Amino acid sequence: MSLGLTLNNARIDYAGHTLFRDISARLEAGSWTALLGRSGCGKSSLLRLLAGLEMSDLHQLDLATDDGQPLTDRVAWMAQQDLLLPWRRVIDNLWLGDDLRRRPRNRKLAHELLAAVGLEGREQAWPDALSGGQRQRVALARTLYQQAPVVMMDEPFSAVDAITRLELHDLASRLLKGRTVLMVTHDPLEALRLADQLLVLRPSSLPGHGAELERLPGLGAARPVPLDDPALPPAQAQLIARLRDSEEAA
Repeated sequence: MSLGLTLNNARIDYAGHTLFRDISARLEAGSWTALLGRSGCGKSSLLRLLAGLEMSDLHQLDLATDDGQPLTDRVAWMAQQDLLLPWRRVIDNLWLGDDLRRRPRNRKLAHELLAAVGLEGREQAWPDALSGGQRQRVALARTLYQQAPVVMMDEPFSAVDAITRLELHDLASRLLKGRTVLMVTHDPLEALRLADQLLVLRPSSLPGHGAELERLPGLGAARPVPLDDPALPPAQAQLIARLRDSEEAA
């Protein structure tokens, strides 16, 4: 279940201001890409553009898939907030897409995924009865339930505490193996632990171009990179310095 993507000529203008233009990137099949940059540079907007979500103002994108077929209905979305509907039980939240599209519910898959994220036995719980980390586990299970080859994630682990975030890194790395993942994050450590490549949106040197995209390699280690990996601290320091330079150039 892998699908590579190539994007070219991405552009978004918002409220008469160019967020970015002439953006190009390659997402290899089965890879994990982290998208970083200063607040307001257009990270989430670029993610929404790629996912085919509704956009405002002027936007354009040339997007090619490795199999030549449209990406429509082959991308799953996981947001910063879990977006669980409080009036639907845990398992019913997984089935929301099926119910809206009037498709048969895959009961076996739903139960398997909830067990995989550590929530076996909580299928009938209400979202309000869950902790923040448990709610994000449900959101991850719901994302996986879509069985999409491409997963777009907008700061999916930022709303939980540090220890829960590390646990979710391990869980997502295992369960999303083989998917092509693009994740927006503000956390350099998270990006380095999870990503095969880093894409940094930073101010362009060309007038009127807004931000440009800089590609940096990941650490090339197993995902997630262990916290005691000696390559992690210097890479984190270098990435933070680069992001600070981006802030000062803005």
